[in-house]
Amino acid sequence: MIWRATKNALAGLLAGLAGGLLLGALAVIGWAAIISLVEGAGNWEHVGLYVVVSVLVFVLLPWVVQGLAQLQRSRIRAMLGTDIPAPARSAGAGRWLAGPWLDGRTWCQLGYHVLAVVTGFAGALLAVLFPVVPGLARRFTRADEGLARALLGPSRGEALALRVESLARSRADLVDAADAERRRIERDLHDGAQQRLVSLAMNLGMARERFDGESEPVRTAIAAAHDEAVLALTELREFIRGLHPAVLSDRGLVAALSGLAARAPLPVRLQVDVPRPASAAVEAVAYFIVSEALANVTKHAQASQAEVAVTRAGDVLRVAVTDNGRGGAAFGASDGLDGTGLRGLAQRAAAVDGTLSIDSPRGGPTVITAELPCES
Repeated sequence: MIWRATKNALAGLLAGLAGGLLLGALAVIGWAAIISLVEGAGNWEHVGLYVVVSVLVFVLLPWVVQGLAQLQRSRIRAMLGTDIPAPARSAGAGRWLAGPWLDGRTWCQLGYHVLAVVTGFAGALLAVLFPVVPGLARRFTRADEGLARALLGPSRGEALALRVESLARSRADLVDAADAERRRIERDLHDGAQQRLVSLAMNLGMARERFDGESEPVRTAIAAAHDEAVLALTELREFIRGLHPAVLSDRGLVAALSGLAARAPLPVRLQVDVPRPASAAVEAVAYFIVSEALANVTKHAQASQAEVAVTRAGDVLRVAVTDNGRGGAAFGASDGLDGTGLRGLAQRAAAVDGTLSIDSPRGGPTVITAELPCES
């Protein structure tokens, strides 16, 4: 600890001196050029020179401040093992000339470099006392790290924004990973268990025909086994479709939604206008929202027809499911529409940072609308 604090103090002294000399030289040059302009230059060539020098100092100074800040962050990381992220650029930082001056963190970094000259000398003087007073080494190291975090790192608002962005990326990665895992399980079940069940059902079917003349107990046992195999195969196919429909990966969203509309027990009008496909995870969410919404319509809405419209406007995929049923659907309703129903639809949309809304007056019609960012 003492040796690390000593190295950090000496490195801080060198970095502080380098920064102080560089910034001081630029400040002196710029100030001298401005004073010369105010007092009057001898000729137009001198005026032009002083203007150019003043502008160069004005432009270079904040960038030098930010470069020295990166040097200090590297020093803290190498000496203390602490990673201080660089602050995000402010909205005004996009303008090349005045932008860095409009960034509040530039002024904080400039303040740190001014203090670094003082703290660098103080640290070097205290380095000789570190072996005698170990607690002094710890306090100086913590103070140095704290000062760097406060002035060289992002503000609390920027840190929160970075954290939110990091969480959003993590959630997107989790959604993609979950979708990829569902696809893997779907492929494994389709190529493994489903094929074995198909073979078993076919063999039992042939046995059922072959032993049709056998005694009643034999025929009953074979028939029951055949029926159970067919039922298990049907349930497995529905389960696989619920994990991730193969048609969505093989033929795209339009074909997958067409299959849903065709299998629905009521007439479903389908309209799809998606000139460019969304990400695989978003299309999967759109598919399952339509699937679950149509299932809710069938179970609860008492509707005679439904309509599904899927459109893309810019970077938003919009999914709307409309039915002419009795209406009254709402989140948390007591008629079975909550839980894995409407609440499940909202959770599906939220998983990719989307939103879901419901318009369902008593007597209908009911419109369920989801808006999903295409690149989630």
